[in-house]
Amino acid sequence: MQQVKLISADEKLVIALSGEIDASTVDDFYEQVNAIYVHDKRDIVFDCSSLTFIDSTTLGTFVKIFKHLKQDGHTFVLRNVQPRIKKLFQICSLDTIMEID
Repeated sequence: MQQVKLISADEKLVIALSGEIDASTVDDFYEQVNAIYVHDKRDIVFDCSSLTFIDSTTLGTFVKIFKHLKQDGHTFVLRNVQPRIKKLFQICSLDTIMEID
């Protein structure tokens, strides 16, 4: 089960992600993030400290979100990414275009 929660909307939108995001939940994940962003278009910081699993479908969705924000002149950062999830971004060289803390 995955969870998307807006925890701050000050300077940037800070969205906490938790649980697992995979092919069966990725559409819901995207819809929730998109609804938050459309309501208040700002840079996004994803707090991934409680995110335990993603798959390739989720990587593609992060790219989709990244492109949408970039088109609008905004950015996003992935923070507190667990090493095994961070490795997926590195294998796909996404860490070269996305900011991962």
